[in-house]
Order: sequence, then C-alpha cells, then structure tokens
Amino acid sequence: MLGLFSKGLLRGTVHTCIGQEACAVGVISSIDKDKDIVCSNHRGHGHFIAYCDEIEGLIYEVMGKSEGICGGYGGSQHLHKNRFYSNGILGGMPPVAVGMGLAEKIKCSGAISVVFMGDGSVAEGNVYESFNMASLWNVPTLFVIEHNQYAQSTHYSLEHAGLLSERAKPFGIKTTVINGNDVLNVRAKSVEMINEIRRDSRPQLLLLETYRMAPHSKGDDLRDPLEIERNKLNDPISSFRNSHTGDSWIDEVENDVNNRLKALLSHLGVTL
Repeated sequence: MLGLFSKGLLRGTVHTCIGQEACAVGVISSIDKDKDIVCSNHRGHGHFIAYCDEIEGLIYEVMGKSEGICGGYGGSQHLHKNRFYSNGILGGMPPVAVGMGLAEKIKCSGAISVVFMGDGSVAEGNVYESFNMASLWNVPTLFVIEHNQYAQSTHYSLEHAGLLSERAKPFGIKTTVINGNDVLNVRAKSVEMINEIRRDSRPQLLLLETYRMAPHSKGDDLRDPLEIERNKLNDPISSFRNSHTGDSWIDEVENDVNNRLKALLSHLGVTL
C-alpha cells in the first residue's frame, strides 16, 4: 500500500499496521464471525484482512475502484463487510461498539462487540463515556487498545499522565495487559476474555503492548531510526517465523500471499 501511494495510485492517505499484525490475527481469530461485531479504526487493514481475507477487495477499495469492497467510496479508513465496520475518527468507534453490543444484548443474540483503538485515542472523552456506559449497562464489549507507543510521531509518555492500563479500572472494567507481538498468546488470552464476556455480559479491556514499524501514514515519520531498528527484533511476523523454523506450512502461506499480490499487481498493470 505504501508503494501504491508513492506512485500516486491511492485515493487519500493510508495507515498501515506493519508491526501490529499479531494483535489483529490473535483477537479476530477468537471471535464468532457469524454473529460478533468488530469496530475498527483508521489503522484497520490488518483487522479487515484477519476478518475476511479479502485482500484484493481491500486494495481495489483504497485505490477508489468500483471492484472495492465498498465500491471504492469508503477508501482506506471506512471499510464495511458483514459485521465489520471501521471509521477514521480518533476514538469515534467505542460508543458505536457499545451501542451495537447493547443492541445484541437486548436481542439475546449471544453476540459481543469488539472495538480496536490505539493509545492516542485514550486521550478522547468518547472513550471514557463508552467505558462508563458499557460498565453501567453490563454491555458485552471487548475494548482492545493496541499500545503501539506513538500518536503520529509523539511518544505516548509526552501525551498521557499515569498508566494506560489503569484507565478503565475506575469504571469496574477488568483489564488485562499482555505482549501484543506474540500471536499465540494474544489468541489464547482473547479466547479466554471473550468467553468470560459472553458468559457474564460484562465489558473487559485488553491492552496489547506492540510497536508501529511503519510511518503513521504515508511517509511522515520523525522517530529515531535507531529506535525503529531496535524494535524490529520484536517484529511479530519475523519472531513467529524464527520460532517455527522447519515448518513447511509457513513457506507455503508466504508463497501463497506473494502469488496473490503478484497476480493482483499484474491485473492492475502496476510494478512495485
């Protein structure tokens, strides 16, 4: 996507999730996609791919083409497929997710809502209003904070006083903090928490400690390059690959992904 943007082929901006893939895969693979609701944010491509694997439809969408999953109208930040929704407003989706979760509770569907947000969004008042309503009304919602360290190029320590892990506790919301770069750990903890939320009809918060490898959007990155290099040691994809050396299925998956992307680029007549 960054390559397509650099060639002027995308409509609008683009916010990649490079470095945060384990968060998306671990959480999304834990839900019931037939009934649960996912509310994503401006950095939602990973969530979307983990949800439905429609890579081609996503690329067409961000290029503004009619073959896109929203006909090319939604672009990078406004995606919709089945029970997946995203929006570009910082901190704008938590109230939506709580409302949807409350509706499912009233319908006795057994469904929950999951909402993703970054650490920057925790500065928004909407988030705390959502915590309050979700707890007060016993809404089955999983709040997921992808703590990727930065809001654009501002480190979270310059933006937030106190601990982000303590934000939801005054509202009586159980909070869990784990390494968001370990996909198997993220999945295991997500399954456990989602089962509890479904059983108790009570909200919970999962804070995933991770790191955004790519720029905030496009190429705007003022971070220290040495810091980025240090964090590459914890990159979830390379870490998983290194811990599963000899597993042939990993090569098969990567070859399949590369072939799909090559075919798509060939169809578009684009060389990256």
